[in-house]
Amino acid sequence: MAFEVRFPVVGESVQEGQVYKWRKKTGEFVKRDEVLVEVETDKATVEIVAEAEGTLTIQKNEGETIAVGEVLASIDTAAKAPAASAPAAPAAAAKPSAPAVPPPPAAKAAAGTDPRPQSPAVARMAAEHQIDTSGIPGSGRGGRVTKDDMVAHLESPKPPVPSAAPAAAPKAPAPAAAAPSGARTERREKMTRLRQRIAERLVEAQHTAAMLTTFNEVDMSAIMELRKRYKDPFKETHGVGLGFMSFFVKAAVQALKQFPAINGYVDGTDIVYHDYYDIGVAVSTDRGLMVPVVRDVDKLSFAQIEGAIAEYAKKGRDGKISLDDLTGGTFTISNGGTFGSLLSTPILNPPQSAILGMHKIEERPVVVNGQIVARPMMYLAMSYDHRIVDGKEAVGFLVKIKENIEDPARLLLGV
Repeated sequence: MAFEVRFPVVGESVQEGQVYKWRKKTGEFVKRDEVLVEVETDKATVEIVAEAEGTLTIQKNEGETIAVGEVLASIDTAAKAPAASAPAAPAAAAKPSAPAVPPPPAAKAAAGTDPRPQSPAVARMAAEHQIDTSGIPGSGRGGRVTKDDMVAHLESPKPPVPSAAPAAAPKAPAPAAAAPSGARTERREKMTRLRQRIAERLVEAQHTAAMLTTFNEVDMSAIMELRKRYKDPFKETHGVGLGFMSFFVKAAVQALKQFPAINGYVDGTDIVYHDYYDIGVAVSTDRGLMVPVVRDVDKLSFAQIEGAIAEYAKKGRDGKISLDDLTGGTFTISNGGTFGSLLSTPILNPPQSAILGMHKIEERPVVVNGQIVARPMMYLAMSYDHRIVDGKEAVGFLVKIKENIEDPARLLLGV
């Protein structure tokens, strides 16, 4: 009896996905609740597990697009789990065994040391021709070796193998033609579902909002000194590191309370105001930019905010961020400074009305009490929807952020 593995409903707006990676192979015996495949949607990567045990037959290959409800694979539930192999009987001690002969180099190369995932076709060709694929440049996703790469490698001229017996004055071979220097090559790769959705939303933000950006700069001396003084006891007490993001999240909440339009959005001819504070924190992953949401941050402590951000960062690295993690959000903070960005104009995350961009901390000369001194300064940028947020409100919001960061006692006192 065959059990069909289908792409389930994972969200109201998700209609299709793309097979990202199979964790099991055709013919492999799988157990219930084992992860079979990762499917990438336009919002997150979904793991699909086995709901029955048996022998797997894959019907959709990596890279193929599938619709919700479509069959990905089947499981033969009549198949029995392979029996554990019995330990080998001890060899008779009649004769001393001959010394083991080391395997030839070609056989050793066939085992390979390539950590990149391989398709069944590539693995079969590598085994047949005794090839170690770790030395073959890959043109597939993530640098993996494709079947075409294997064919090109097999068809490329190989250097002659020296013979053990001396040969009688062979004729010198003609020199091989050198590859042209400065060759101009290009390659085409299909966009992932997540990257397609990111592109759509960025263009949507440009087309639907009257977007404008205002800038300011903030002296980071106070919170850098505070963090330096308390980061060790904070870690010992709460089990999580003290970063800068929790200060900015708290500062944003105080500013949003003072300027509620920035915590709302335009819906047709209405303005929707949020009386809660769900802050999206942009996280860069190998599969693209994601914005998981820390909810009700006005009710959370610094340690709880840092813990939530750390958990999202780990889930992002592991590809475990779920659709629920990305849903909602009333305001977004993006930290391009972690990559060295000195100044940028962030793009709105629709339907939100504003986004705060943090940047690189850099010592610059500033005037303090009539004296020129070096201070660790950060540029801040806030992009906003001018349909709902006036310039005066945007500037006032950013000034409020600046005041809270330069005097963090305000965050504790709520002033």
